Amino acid sequence: MQTKKLLICLFLTMTLLFSTIMPCFAEESVYIWPDASIMASSTSSSEDTNDTTNNIDDVSNSNSLNLESHSAILIEQSTGKILYEHNSHEQLRPASVTKVMSMLLIMEAISNGSISLTDTVTCSETASSMGGSQIWLDPRETLTVDEMLKAICVASANDCVVAMAEHISGSQESFVQMMNDKAKQLGMENTTFKNCHGLDEDEHVTTSYDIALMSKELLNNYPEITKYTTIWTDTLRDGKSELTNTNKLIRNYQGSTGLKTGSTGLALYNLSASATRNDLSLISVIMKAPSTKVRFDEAQKLLDYGFANYSFKQFGVQGEIIKSVDINKGITNNLDIIFEENAGILLKKGEDKEIEQTISINEELFAPIISGQKLGEVTYSINGEIKTTVNLVAKNTIDKINLFTMSKQIIYSWIDLLRT
Repeated sequence: MQTKKLLICLFLTMTLLFSTIMPCFAEESVYIWPDASIMASSTSSSEDTNDTTNNIDDVSNSNSLNLESHSAILIEQSTGKILYEHNSHEQLRPASVTKVMSMLLIMEAISNGSISLTDTVTCSETASSMGGSQIWLDPRETLTVDEMLKAICVASANDCVVAMAEHISGSQESFVQMMNDKAKQLGMENTTFKNCHGLDEDEHVTTSYDIALMSKELLNNYPEITKYTTIWTDTLRDGKSELTNTNKLIRNYQGSTGLKTGSTGLALYNLSASATRNDLSLISVIMKAPSTKVRFDEAQKLLDYGFANYSFKQFGVQGEIIKSVDINKGITNNLDIIFEENAGILLKKGEDKEIEQTISINEELFAPIISGQKLGEVTYSINGEIKTTVNLVAKNTIDKINLFTMSKQIIYSWIDLLRT
């Protein structure tokens, strides 16, 4: 019986040698990305797929919704597509909606490890002397980053946001420079920050469009911020300080996820309001509303308009396997292909039956393959018009087979056979 097993092992070894070593000494194959004629379909240009100002069909700048607010915009959160706008590029005072950028930089600092939610933050004399909305920080007390974030998001605490600015960059001035650098990076061309809290200051201006950009960045990259922005009431200091959200939509509007209110005597009433229903996430921005009631009513009117007329079709999430392919000359011959990022498109109601998916992957792939390497694309079209294109990448790394890896395979085959 043992002799029979040895003969079988020898046969398997010879078979593996001939099937594996010969390709290794063949002429080296070079992977060349196929041209458009080899792909299953042509891909769109970056202008078609990435320009968030390339608005879909019925974007309005004529104030057809009869808004009283001086400026307004409605966008779809994941793509940034504009669904409605009114004076969206006019520079106005943002008031405490400024804190959306401050919140974004705080979340970035947490993400990159420079601070943590459990860090204790001291309060300077400068921070404690801030006017407007505050929780009356005392220079002798400390709060955690988690508590500071709660106070900023729920109660719009000016003293806390200054304390966090100083904690992250050493001074409010340095932090404001970070805010302006980030604004430039995001394409907020009509924004200049002079402080991190939003109290009126000359040349401290932005637009509803720019507010939508930074709101989208915050919500898409740090969805955990909604842990704070969706709080209606809470407490600090062991229950001694009560907090109530300044955003009434959190309590009254289905699917509300935030985001930030703002008002001063010069800015009047501003709001960046976000909500999600049935996978569709929207951001509406209102600036210079004549009253707080108009601010909330018109933000809700924009959100209602979006949910009534549009839907979002999700096809796959980042890291999800879309298919498996064969790999040549690899230590394994099969590889999972995954979405590089979330795949979905914004649709007018009723369009979802016309969507066509086209997967374009080279027919022959050769090791080595590196995890995350682009191997193809998937496009989604409606009536022949490409709506979005998402890269398809390798889930795992596959090394090229060589004498060492081949020997390991042979040894493992022998061991597995002798165990039976």
